[in-house]
Amino acid sequence: MIKNFVEELTWRGMIHTVMPGAEEHLMEGMRSAYIGFDPTADSLHIGNLVPIMLLAHYQRCGHKPVALVGGATGMIGDPSGKSNERNLLDEKTLRHNQDAIKNQLAHFLDFESDANNAAILVNNYDWMKEFSFLDFIRDVGKHITVNYMMAKDSVKNRISSDASEGMSFTEFTYQLVQGYDFLHLYKELNCSIQMGGSDQWGNITTGTELIRRIDSGKGFAITCPLITKSDGSKFGKSEGGNVWLDANRTSPYKFYQYWLNSSDEDAEKYIKIFTFLSEEEIISIIKEHNEAPHLRVLQRRLAEEITTMVHSKADLENAIKASGILFGKSTSDDLKQLNEQTFLDVFDGVPQTQISKSEIENGLDIIAALAEKGGFLKSNGEARRALKENSISVNKEKVKEDYIITANDLINNKFILLQRGKKNYFILQII
Repeated sequence: MIKNFVEELTWRGMIHTVMPGAEEHLMEGMRSAYIGFDPTADSLHIGNLVPIMLLAHYQRCGHKPVALVGGATGMIGDPSGKSNERNLLDEKTLRHNQDAIKNQLAHFLDFESDANNAAILVNNYDWMKEFSFLDFIRDVGKHITVNYMMAKDSVKNRISSDASEGMSFTEFTYQLVQGYDFLHLYKELNCSIQMGGSDQWGNITTGTELIRRIDSGKGFAITCPLITKSDGSKFGKSEGGNVWLDANRTSPYKFYQYWLNSSDEDAEKYIKIFTFLSEEEIISIIKEHNEAPHLRVLQRRLAEEITTMVHSKADLENAIKASGILFGKSTSDDLKQLNEQTFLDVFDGVPQTQISKSEIENGLDIIAALAEKGGFLKSNGEARRALKENSISVNKEKVKEDYIITANDLINNKFILLQRGKKNYFILQII
């Protein structure tokens, strides 16, 4: 059954421009649409989540999504809003990145079923690698004028920018290569729609123009708004750079925290874009949040939904448990269940020092650990006072002056967490 895709995206705030006739075209029956992804890394990041969600909603509305990995275009570089060209990838790296990206997309898209609208993944390198330059300018280039290409905002903005050093011919031809992708998929897969961010409108419409001029066909364009944060900072970036979908690049804990720390205004926008919750559910969650904003119901539900989708339910539960370690009543056992990366993420920025494993094997008294060996506190006297005040914990559990640290205290066979009061932490790293 076909559902109204444009209507679904509209209430979610995910529509920027729809080419006339596209909505009617979609309601006539199952259609194929594609979105391109850059394969220059072996992971997508949350900046890619909007196009991923577009394809996921597209499939849920009964249509066939096509994810295009831009092995050829990724070697060139897209001038839209960027100032630097990309590096050439060798084919082995490209294939590795493609496989990794497909695995991530499979969290959102059904590639495996027998359904007519099962998703497919293609790589434009496969049809561009044998295309000679002479063949390309003869068969494709002659159909698009330089005037037409120069009129695109992505080209005009780059050339007219004061900071610009101009645009290379390689980048200038990007829209032709992307346009040819659309023509190729139109011919080979009956793919009649291309979707993307609003900055891609010029490149997409070059494709619809090639379909019209070369194949006398009709292609359509649908774009979504570029996501911004209410405070003006860039969506998808944290202090450490990109927020990646790969758990090895951005841990599930940090991923969860990114969404949990959204402002109220952003969370209200994000929950519509980055979840599959219905309009009624979202209205109810927003209402509950507004009645008690300090409980951050909106942010919690957003973070839970998206962490589960990108990672897993188990990863979400671990992230929630890890989030409670700094502020909740966690135990030594809770700490020991954290993997090394999550432990380091939770205590990111906490001062630490290294001590030898032999010190622990022989037993290290708590005063030496706090002062002379560890350096958490300035002197043995200060350590004794803190212990008498009952303000010292080892791995979140209160200890007395006679406590001896042993190998049994190790977290991940590597760390010991010291704490004074509620907020002062220190890590002993055992080497």
